[in-house]
Amino acid sequence: MLKVRVFSFSYLHGGIPADDSGNGGGFVFDCRFIENPGKFAEYKSKTGKDFDVRFFLETQSSMPAFLKNVFSIVDEAIEKYSQRDFENLMVSFGCTGGQHRSVYAAEAMVKSISEKFPNVLYEINHNNL
Repeated sequence: MLKVRVFSFSYLHGGIPADDSGNGGGFVFDCRFIENPGKFAEYKSKTGKDFDVRFFLETQSSMPAFLKNVFSIVDEAIEKYSQRDFENLMVSFGCTGGQHRSVYAAEAMVKSISEKFPNVLYEINHNNL
Protein backbone atom coordinates (compact mmCIF):
# COMPACT_ATOMS: atom_id res chain seq x y z
CA MET A 1 0.00 0.00 0.00
CA LEU A 2 1.26 3.46 -0.91
CA LYS A 3 2.23 5.83 1.90
CA VAL A 4 2.50 9.53 1.08
CA ARG A 5 4.64 11.56 3.46
CA VAL A 6 3.93 15.28 3.30
CA PHE A 7 6.35 17.84 4.75
CA SER A 8 6.46 21.56 5.34
CA PHE A 9 9.89 23.07 5.81
CA SER A 10 11.93 26.27 5.89
CA TYR A 11 14.57 26.97 3.28
CA LEU A 12 16.40 29.05 5.92
CA HIS A 13 16.14 26.67 8.88
CA GLY A 14 16.90 23.09 7.89
CA GLY A 15 16.21 23.05 4.18
CA ILE A 16 14.64 20.32 2.10
CA PRO A 17 13.78 17.24 4.20
CA ALA A 18 15.83 14.10 3.69
CA ASP A 19 14.07 11.04 2.34
CA ASP A 20 14.65 8.15 4.74
CA SER A 21 12.62 5.71 2.60
CA GLY A 22 15.61 4.99 0.38
CA ASN A 23 13.88 6.24 -2.76
CA GLY A 24 15.87 9.44 -3.11
CA GLY A 25 13.17 12.04 -2.48
CA GLY A 26 10.03 13.10 -4.24
CA PHE A 27 8.26 16.31 -5.12
CA VAL A 28 9.54 19.58 -3.67
CA PHE A 29 7.34 22.63 -4.19
CA ASP A 30 8.67 26.12 -3.49
CA CYS A 31 6.00 28.39 -1.97
CA ARG A 32 8.25 31.45 -1.62
CA PHE A 33 6.74 33.19 -4.66
CA ILE A 34 3.30 33.22 -3.03
CA GLU A 35 2.34 36.32 -1.08
CA ASN A 36 3.68 35.96 2.47
CA PRO A 37 1.28 36.62 5.36
CA GLY A 38 4.32 36.55 7.67
CA LYS A 39 5.24 40.02 6.44
CA PHE A 40 2.29 41.44 8.35
CA ALA A 41 2.49 41.94 12.13
CA GLU A 42 -0.92 40.35 12.80
CA TYR A 43 0.24 37.04 11.28
CA LYS A 44 3.87 36.82 12.44
CA SER A 45 3.20 34.65 15.49
CA LYS A 46 0.61 32.49 13.72
CA THR A 47 0.89 29.54 11.35
CA GLY A 48 -0.74 28.17 8.24
CA LYS A 49 -3.10 26.25 10.53
CA ASP A 50 -4.68 29.43 11.93
CA PHE A 51 -7.97 30.62 10.45
CA ASP A 52 -6.89 34.16 9.61
CA VAL A 53 -3.68 32.99 7.91
CA ARG A 54 -5.66 30.42 5.94
CA PHE A 55 -8.18 33.11 4.96
CA PHE A 56 -5.35 35.41 3.81
CA LEU A 57 -3.78 32.68 1.69
CA GLU A 58 -7.12 31.64 0.19
CA THR A 59 -8.31 35.15 -0.66
CA GLN A 60 -5.27 37.42 -1.00
CA SER A 61 -2.65 35.21 -2.61
CA SER A 62 -2.03 32.91 -5.53
CA MET A 63 -2.13 29.85 -3.24
CA PRO A 64 -5.42 28.44 -4.64
CA ALA A 65 -4.13 28.44 -8.24
CA PHE A 66 -0.78 27.01 -7.12
CA LEU A 67 -2.43 24.16 -5.21
CA LYS A 68 -4.75 23.34 -8.09
CA ASN A 69 -1.66 22.65 -10.21
CA VAL A 70 0.15 20.78 -7.44
CA PHE A 71 -2.86 18.56 -6.75
CA SER A 72 -3.09 17.68 -10.43
CA ILE A 73 0.55 16.57 -10.53
CA VAL A 74 0.50 14.69 -7.22
CA ASP A 75 -2.85 13.02 -7.93
CA GLU A 76 -1.47 11.54 -11.13
CA ALA A 77 1.64 10.33 -9.32
CA ILE A 78 -0.46 8.72 -6.58
CA GLU A 79 -2.58 6.93 -9.18
CA LYS A 80 0.46 5.63 -11.09
CA TYR A 81 2.44 4.75 -7.96
CA SER A 82 -0.55 2.82 -6.59
CA GLN A 83 -0.97 0.91 -9.87
CA ARG A 84 2.72 -0.01 -9.82
CA ASP A 85 2.65 -1.09 -6.14
CA PHE A 86 5.11 1.59 -5.04
CA GLU A 87 5.23 1.96 -1.28
CA ASN A 88 6.48 5.52 -0.75
CA LEU A 89 5.94 9.01 -2.12
CA MET A 90 7.29 12.16 -0.53
CA VAL A 91 5.77 15.61 -1.13
CA SER A 92 7.43 18.64 0.44
CA PHE A 93 6.46 22.30 0.57
CA GLY A 94 9.03 24.93 1.46
CA CYS A 95 8.87 28.62 2.26
CA THR A 96 11.16 31.10 3.93
CA GLY A 97 10.40 30.34 7.59
CA GLY A 98 8.39 27.13 7.30
CA GLN A 99 5.50 28.57 9.27
CA HIS A 100 2.80 30.02 7.03
CA ARG A 101 2.71 29.14 3.32
CA SER A 102 4.38 25.73 3.46
CA VAL A 103 2.30 24.65 6.47
CA TYR A 104 -0.92 25.70 4.75
CA ALA A 105 0.05 23.89 1.54
CA ALA A 106 1.03 20.69 3.37
CA GLU A 107 -2.22 20.67 5.34
CA ALA A 108 -4.21 21.22 2.12
CA MET A 109 -2.30 18.40 0.40
CA VAL A 110 -3.13 15.92 3.16
CA LYS A 111 -6.79 16.98 3.12
CA SER A 112 -6.91 16.47 -0.65
CA ILE A 113 -5.25 13.03 -0.42
CA SER A 114 -7.59 11.88 2.34
CA GLU A 115 -10.65 12.92 0.34
CA LYS A 116 -9.56 11.49 -3.03
CA PHE A 117 -7.58 8.39 -2.10
CA PRO A 118 -9.13 6.40 0.77
CA ASN A 119 -6.78 3.46 0.16
CA VAL A 120 -3.60 5.52 0.51
CA LEU A 121 -1.82 6.01 3.81
CA TYR A 122 -0.46 9.46 4.58
CA GLU A 123 1.36 11.37 7.24
CA ILE A 124 2.22 15.01 7.71
CA ASN A 125 5.36 16.52 9.21
CA HIS A 126 5.90 20.20 9.92
CA ASN A 127 9.64 20.57 10.36
CA ASN A 128 9.53 24.12 11.72
CA LEU A 129 6.50 24.17 14.01
